[in-house]
Amino acid sequence: MCGIAAISPRTVEYRALPSPIERASPPPVRPPEGRLDSWKEIAAYLSRDVTTVQRWEKREGMPVHRHQHDRLGSVYAFSVELDAWVRGRRHLEEEEKVPATKAVDLKPERAPGRISATARPLVLAGVVVLALAAVAYLTTRQPASVATRPTITSLAVLPLKNLSGDPTQEYLADGMTEALIGRLSSIHKLRVISRTSAMHFKDSPQSLPEIARALHVDALVEGSVIRDGSRIRVTAQLIRGATDEHFWSETYDHELRDALTLESEIAQSIARRVEVTVTGEEHGRLTAARSVSPEVYESYLKGEFTLDKSNTRADVEKSISYYEDAIKRDPTFAPSYVGLAAAYDNLGTILFGAPPSETRPKVISAARKALDLDPELGKAHAFLALMLQKEWKWVAAETEFRRALELNPGDSTAQTGFSAWLMCQGRLDEALRWAQRAREHDPLAVSGTEIAEVLFHAHRFAEAVRESRSEAAVRPDDAMVLWGLGFDLIANGQPEEAISILEKAVSLSNRSPGVIGVLIRAYAHAGRRADALRLLEELKTRQTKGYIPAAAFINAYLGLDDKEQAFIWMEKAYQEKSNILQFLKVHPYFDPLRGDPRFADLLHRVGLDQPR
Repeated sequence: MCGIAAISPRTVEYRALPSPIERASPPPVRPPEGRLDSWKEIAAYLSRDVTTVQRWEKREGMPVHRHQHDRLGSVYAFSVELDAWVRGRRHLEEEEKVPATKAVDLKPERAPGRISATARPLVLAGVVVLALAAVAYLTTRQPASVATRPTITSLAVLPLKNLSGDPTQEYLADGMTEALIGRLSSIHKLRVISRTSAMHFKDSPQSLPEIARALHVDALVEGSVIRDGSRIRVTAQLIRGATDEHFWSETYDHELRDALTLESEIAQSIARRVEVTVTGEEHGRLTAARSVSPEVYESYLKGEFTLDKSNTRADVEKSISYYEDAIKRDPTFAPSYVGLAAAYDNLGTILFGAPPSETRPKVISAARKALDLDPELGKAHAFLALMLQKEWKWVAAETEFRRALELNPGDSTAQTGFSAWLMCQGRLDEALRWAQRAREHDPLAVSGTEIAEVLFHAHRFAEAVRESRSEAAVRPDDAMVLWGLGFDLIANGQPEEAISILEKAVSLSNRSPGVIGVLIRAYAHAGRRADALRLLEELKTRQTKGYIPAAAFINAYLGLDDKEQAFIWMEKAYQEKSNILQFLKVHPYFDPLRGDPRFADLLHRVGLDQPR
């Protein structure tokens, strides 16, 4: 197993420490001062020969630690630990017959384990010579595979397999996968692939090296979950992507109520084995855990599982019921509020059509409650930022995005959210860089959606189409992806092709008003005005029975080149704080209106007429 050796008061580096005691409780973080980096240095410090101190370590538990590599006998120790051990050792002089040339003075007037002042320069000189010789010998003699083994700076956690024999327990395996990804993503010096891309390889027939190449990672984590009543067993292993070499494996058994502790232990073990440097704050987030009742944890995971697979409003509402059940059972479990915020945020998109006045206060309330319980939940900061942006509180939104990225630098939600914030300000080059950074963490999702969105708003339509097509090839039945591709195709002068794509998206989304609004534009641009007007009448009829987002009418009337009606609906969009108005400054569909004083006034009221 592994433990912790300190590099600085705020930086922790993981190294292998095999002691059984350390398996149960990792040693505290210590500064590097007083560190002895070989048997020779340890022996010189104690004025003993190497054989003696090795025997003390083996038989009497003298505190010695081991480096994580294959070199036999490569160790280190801390002088403060050795001093304490010497002080506690009973009858040292009687138990050990010390050779005359290696005598150690343990008289009261001299500190235990210290070398005389006159001998110290000679001993230290000898230590330096011997240490240099040892390093030269080990460097030349170690196997080539060890000397050239590449550092691991990126990894993907593949979907854990559900081996419970019960398909209904799939949510548990998926939830554990996402939890591990979330914890590891908090490490700045480790690029961790996001859940969206990792889940693409669930039950994949591809070999591990092929998956590693596809995700551009150095290592993979794979494993399994078995649920047996109130107990859960997780087996995890680390594999080098290029060579398919399995270099760590461990099995963990816990009660389900200790699932968060289990997640923490696995994440810590992985961080140690890849030898990644972790700051003190990151270590605190890795180790954070608490007990949670099985019923609460199950409801939370079912909410995550349902929300992830949602394609209709009913799916999102079902996920909300799971989160609310978890909160009812335990109002202090912060992740449930983050899930609830995510669900209401989804519900408030134009795709699902719930009024912003209904959903946004709930997102903000849930995110703030999560942060009251745990201020270091990066995703809660990200969802709060998204809502503040939609409320046109631009400065506050930027602050929350930056805090989310500080807490969880690998969170593609925060990265793409901040990219969108920059895009709304007209800072398109910066927005594209952040979207590309998000793609590094989520290569199979971000490449075709968020990057395409930035390219669309930058009027780089052909590139946007290529990105959206690549994503649609991976997710051909995702209404949101097809909707985005429709936007891009229309802007690129391909409305006829957009029609079939958008018609499929309308069907998949249960006739979402937002998708219908863009389909109306496609029909109008393709010369099928009668079809466009027919769908517009459908929206008007549905509006008499319930809420229809103003953005659906804006897209429809702009497509029909009816600017007066477009302005009427843009004013209604202002009253409801429609999502579409975030993009006033850059949205290509608004280009025909930019010379109108009414548009300039609206841009000012939304707060987008000043550079940031």
